[in-house]
Amino acid sequence: QVQLVESGGGLVQAGGSLRLSCAASGRTLSSSAMGWFRQAKGKDREFVAAISWTGGATAYANSVKGRFTISRENAGNTVYLQMNSLEPEDTAVYYCAADRAVGVLTTGASYWGQGTQVTVSS
Repeated sequence: QVQLVESGGGLVQAGGSLRLSCAASGRTLSSSAMGWFRQAKGKDREFVAAISWTGGATAYANSVKGRFTISRENAGNTVYLQMNSLEPEDTAVYYCAADRAVGVLTTGASYWGQGTQVTVSS
């Protein structure tokens, strides 16, 4: 059984920062890439960022490049999303995700967390 549990969401003013965490468990996560998606109200879920098992490969959506940074700690099977210079348009439910490779994660995922709300006020 694979479990992904997000934390760190909340309310922040525009220009502020938040750090999301995702704790992963389950034997099938060995060597998996992990990443983040988000879904704003009334919109489709969209890719945000992904990172390979070694951390040597990353991918970002154009809308967050230069503002968000993804990282991971494999000892604890944890992935992080540092979000800086937040904008109201970043308001969404953020989902942790996992799959076999970064390239796969840019379009979808086999495993999902329950999501954590991020709200950016103007």
